[in-house]
Amino acid sequence: MSSITDRVRNELQKNAEEKVRISSQRFFKEEIKTFGVKAAVLHNLSKALYNDFDFKGKQELFEVCELLWQSGYIEEAAVACNWSYYIRKQYEPSDFETFERWILNYANNWATCDALCNHTVGTFIEMYPEFIQRLKDFTRSENRWMRRAAAVSLIVPARKGKFLTDIFEIADLLLTDTDDLVQKGYGWMLKVAANKHQQEVFEYVIKHKRIMPRTALRYAIEKMPADLKVEAMKK
Repeated sequence: MSSITDRVRNELQKNAEEKVRISSQRFFKEEIKTFGVKAAVLHNLSKALYNDFDFKGKQELFEVCELLWQSGYIEEAAVACNWSYYIRKQYEPSDFETFERWILNYANNWATCDALCNHTVGTFIEMYPEFIQRLKDFTRSENRWMRRAAAVSLIVPARKGKFLTDIFEIADLLLTDTDDLVQKGYGWMLKVAANKHQQEVFEYVIKHKRIMPRTALRYAIEKMPADLKVEAMKK
């Protein structure tokens, strides 16, 4: 397995650009480990490397992903997120424990949290919706990325109009969270849900705007018509 991770690291290093490495840091409050690989290049590399390796099954792939996560490099985490999503048709209920562990132990910035949760966890939840309760449990975690994960795992399902009741329940649980990255996470979730359920999300925002942090509120109404945004932003 180390030969696989070594190959991944070598390919990332060969495609690294110093100016990308330096500019990437401005998107994060915390210090990140990055080689400086452009997003489009990273996407193509993930697919090409995945096709090069003959994994003996899902468990072996997950073990390699774990090693990639452990490196701490944002690009290696992205490869792990892509690879875990490529085998989505093989997901089983027991896989949730793996995904939860990756969030808890390795996600240390919004990009790695979102990369895993938007697609891998979001697809898993669509396949096994009974696990939404586990997302609600995340909202009580002391770990900011677990709390953000509770919301951003429903981004892709929300685009399809799914799980509106659960989306509002998770928003309720995170409503007064003081962490701005958690606020942005559930605000984003509401914004996406509004694509299919604009009136319901607008009414939710109006109902809670007195206590909803302005960061979350602005995210939630960002794509709404101007008149609704004006109404929502009134003191």
